[in-house]
Amino acid sequence: MTTTRSGSDAPVPTFTVTGEIRLGQFLKLAGLVEDGATARIAVQSGDVLVNGEIEQRRGHHLSDGDLVEVDAPFGVLAARVRAVTRS
Repeated sequence: MTTTRSGSDAPVPTFTVTGEIRLGQFLKLAGLVEDGATARIAVQSGDVLVNGEIEQRRGHHLSDGDLVEVDAPFGVLAARVRAVTRS
């Protein structure tokens, strides 16, 4: 699913996760990258932003409402985290 940077008029998809999720996992879940190797490269290259700030730790824990953006060669992809607690 391709979206544009949060400042545009295009909607940003929201992905619901149960419990905690790390950045690398979320990148794959949301389809922002193809696989773990691509996630590692994108994060280490500084191409991933969380809430507008570059994040270079794949293990960074995301929170409810976090906006994750990836600067891909074909444009910016974005997705928002919706975290729900386990009952």
